[in-house]
Amino acid sequence: QESEHHELLRDADDLTGMPVVTADLHSALPAVLAGIRLERERRGARPAVVAYVMTDGGALPAWFSRAVAALREAGWLAGTVTVGQAFGGDLEAVNLHTGLLAARLVLGADVAVVAQGPGNLGTGTTWGFSGVACGDAVNAAHVLGGRPVASLRLSGADPRDRHRGVSHHSLTAYGRVALAPADVVVPRLDGGTDLEAGVAQLDARVREQVRPLVAPAGRHRQVEVSTAGLGRALGEAPVRLSTMGRGLTEDPLAFLGAGAAGVHAATMLQE
Repeated sequence: QESEHHELLRDADDLTGMPVVTADLHSALPAVLAGIRLERERRGARPAVVAYVMTDGGALPAWFSRAVAALREAGWLAGTVTVGQAFGGDLEAVNLHTGLLAARLVLGADVAVVAQGPGNLGTGTTWGFSGVACGDAVNAAHVLGGRPVASLRLSGADPRDRHRGVSHHSLTAYGRVALAPADVVVPRLDGGTDLEAGVAQLDARVREQVRPLVAPAGRHRQVEVSTAGLGRALGEAPVRLSTMGRGLTEDPLAFLGAGAAGVHAATMLQE
């Protein structure tokens, strides 16, 4: 109650249609931002104001993330809201709902990206992984009047079959935890670069894996987004792209998928 923003947030209850990108891994954040920036540049629009809402599934202190510091310094992020047991953001919020509202109303975000802090927890069981929170984030964004955009956890290099193509984490979080509809973004690998060529053989697998999530079988909407231009945009990120120890050229599908989600979020903005 002592916060200078308490009066603003006391009765806050509406994200007024703000796109909310949900992602499993912290490593998706710079790729999502690259996609947002690419689409805004193509439209000749001002850079979007983007807030990172950091959940407590990975590391708890925000300052563990060198990526967040570099993205903020480069002007790619307006600020970070740490929620739940996470701490150290520009703002700290009790839970994801108040964190999203703070991103919109205090930081003035056009788009929010929700993902756990650095690190990841998985137990090799159906439910024992921190990415379950992606489904909760879809629900929170929906109930507050936001527009959820589901970024898929994709990989063409993970040796574990359950993570190849679409990770089982995304299938569980979006298929069983998310009870509200979201736009599930599937990258259309048509950028014409070596990045797309290297993972083209996984395209059919990804589409087959996504089918249970989206209409008519599931509650979500499948949105296909071209990866044209994403290779360049990802390469210009002010931080090194790395997921599970693999870089952009080692696992391009992971970053193309997250970047495509960012592109789609940017298309939802009015200006």
